[in-house]
Order: sequence, then structure tokens, then C-alpha cells
Amino acid sequence: MLQVIGSSWALLIGMFMLMIGNGVQGTLLGLRGPLEGFSTGEMSVVMSAYFGGFLIAARYAPRMIRRVGHVRVFAALGSTISAILILYPALTEPWAWALGRLAIGFCFCGVYITAESWLNDASDNTNRGKALSLYMLVQMAGIVTAQSLLVLGDVSGFILFIVPSVLVSLAFAPILLSVSKAPEFSTTKPLPLKRLIEASPLACMGIFLLGGVFSAQFGMSAVYGGQAGLSVAQISVFVSATYIGALVLQYPIGWLSDRIDRRFLVLALSAVGGVGALLSFVFPGHYWLILLSGAIVGGTSNPLYALLIAYTNDYLERDDMAAASAGLLLINGVGAVMGPILVGWMLSAFGPRGFWLFIAGLMIFLTIYTQWRMARRPERNTIGETVSYAPVSPTSTAVALEVAQEYYGEAAEEAEHEHDEEKARHEAA
Repeated sequence: MLQVIGSSWALLIGMFMLMIGNGVQGTLLGLRGPLEGFSTGEMSVVMSAYFGGFLIAARYAPRMIRRVGHVRVFAALGSTISAILILYPALTEPWAWALGRLAIGFCFCGVYITAESWLNDASDNTNRGKALSLYMLVQMAGIVTAQSLLVLGDVSGFILFIVPSVLVSLAFAPILLSVSKAPEFSTTKPLPLKRLIEASPLACMGIFLLGGVFSAQFGMSAVYGGQAGLSVAQISVFVSATYIGALVLQYPIGWLSDRIDRRFLVLALSAVGGVGALLSFVFPGHYWLILLSGAIVGGTSNPLYALLIAYTNDYLERDDMAAASAGLLLINGVGAVMGPILVGWMLSAFGPRGFWLFIAGLMIFLTIYTQWRMARRPERNTIGETVSYAPVSPTSTAVALEVAQEYYGEAAEEAEHEHDEEKARHEAA
């Protein structure tokens, strides 16, 4: 771990500051929109636009990087993010915010792709898993820290828009001044979606549903909190609880995934997440219960994302693992774009409780679908040895997923080699 920090400390500090900026703007817009007279439907479109921009950038940002290079793309997108953050309070129209969110989603995705390329270049086979873990820790810590900044200013003023703009601008200084060289950038030819779905229908369905769950948490939590009558401080703690839950449970769930049937773990986690969301739906108005529901949903949905990626790899050849990244990202992105729109409709139809009903519905549907898949195919033969999962966040881009897939592939090869050695020793005895 110290080796990873020593080689990537500037990148990690920069990413921490970027995640603070992103975490502040997401929650802040959800709080400020209703004050500007935006309807719930308009806010759902605004929030959905971020994930649309993210999805578009996943396809086109790599082309930009190959055309003009990492440094130029990094600097240009960072400047655009900083400018948009300041423009939000000056252009208080739903269409302007939606365009801003679309652009900022595109820019953040491009920035993440660039940063994750540098991180991949700075790691090797011996520490790639640790680098991914540290990167995820920095992402979560940045978003949680962002929520504490919301109570330091007036949501109806300008200062809370200026602070993330400044943080984003400063985030590029340690990265651009310390990274010695830009890595060679290439993307793996994607695996056809049909092949991916055939390999693991459960994983593809789960990744799609979790896209909706994550975008509801990341995009609409503040809108829900405002409708539920929560204060700014209460909303910031609530949003933090979802990410703290993910951070605390990620590694215990990863440990379990290596020791029990992954389908059973998917079944259990989705059921627990669904029940956790139903608690606040059935018993609304209790703040401590809202925090508990947020922590349970965050603590189950985020690890589920990484678990389903690992489960997919159990049924792919080693050469197909990296190629599966683009398909998984696309499936998740489509679900994420739809999430805020549907949550907005649920909030309009059912009030604040609609937020929890939406999340509970997706998690319970995943539970039922997992049970159906297990009943249909009680046993499935994996390809090669199953391997430990890598902690991957739903905010990660295709680059981070490919890094994780490389980790999976290397771990699979190592496990297969150890299995062959053990078999040879047994035959010799």
C-alpha cells in the first residue's frame, strides 16, 4: 500500500479534491432547485442529464485523449467543470441546469478516464488490487467530505458554488505538476452485448438495476430530503450515510464472496437492501430510520456492483474479461440515466416515500430474478478458477473496470497455476 501511495499520492490528492467538488454540486443542486421554483419532474431531468453526459463521454472521451493527449484533455475538461459550477447560480433555468449537468457529466467522466489511466500506469501486477482499493477509498472519502461542506454556507447564496469550483481548479495542480509522463492510451475492443448477456444474464440484469439504484442515491437524495422536510445538515448526514455504509461493508462482502456461492450472496444482499429501503417506506418520518435505510442500501448496492462484475468474470475467458468492461458500463449507464427520471415520477405520485419505494422495487426485483436464475440453473460450471473480486465503484469508468479485469485475469491465472501445482503434488504422492 505504501508503494502505491508513494507513486500516486499527487493523483490521489487531486482525485480527492475532484470528488469533493462533484459531491458538493450533486447535493447542492438538489437543494437549490426547489428554491428556484423547479418542479420535481424538472429536477429529475436535471439529475438524469449528468449520467447521460457520463455515458456519452465513456464512448467519445477516449477518442479525444488519443487525438490531443492526456494533459490537454485533462486541463480542458477541468476548466470547463470549474466554469459550469460557477454558472449554475447565474443561469437558474431548468434547461440551463440540464445542459450544465450533461456537460459536467461528460467532463467528469473524461477526467476520471484520464486519471485512472495514470493510476493504471503507476501500478503493476503486484499492487494493482491495492491501487484499486485505495482509489475507491479516496472516491468515497471525497464524496463524504463534500457533504460536510454544505452546512458551512447558505444554499440560496453563491459561496457553495464557488467552493467546489475552486477545489476542482486546485485539484489539477498536484496532478499536472507531478505526473512525469502521460501513459500510452488504448482501449480494448468491446465484447458484443449478446455474448455478455449469454455469459451471465444475472450479472447484466443486476448491473442494469443497480444503475438505477445508484443514480437515485447520487442524484435524487437531496431532492427527496427536501420533500421529506429534512434540514441541510440532516440531508448532508443522510447522503454521507449511504457512502459510509458502502465503505464499511465493501471488504467484508468481498471476503464472503470468495467463500460462498456468489449467487446466494447476490440474493442475500439484494434482499437486505430491499428490506432496508422498505423500512423508511413503511415507517416514514423517523430520521434515524432514514439514516439506517441509507446506510443499508448504500452498504449493499455498492458492493453488489463489484460482486456482479466478479461473477461475470467467472463465466468469461481470460481474454474476454477486459473486453466486457465497455458492455457492463453501457448497461449500468442506461439504468443510471433512467433512474432519476423514474424517481422523479415516483416522488410526484407517492410523495417522499416514493424514493424508497423505487429503490426497494429494484432491489426486490433483483432478489426475485436471482432466485429464478438459481432455480433454473442450480449449478453452473465456471470457466477456470473463480477469483477474488476487486472493489470497483459505480462511479468508475471503463478504464478502472479494465484495470479490475486485468486484476481478475492475473488472479485467475495465479489460482489456476496453484491448482495445477496442487494437482501435480497430489498425483506424485
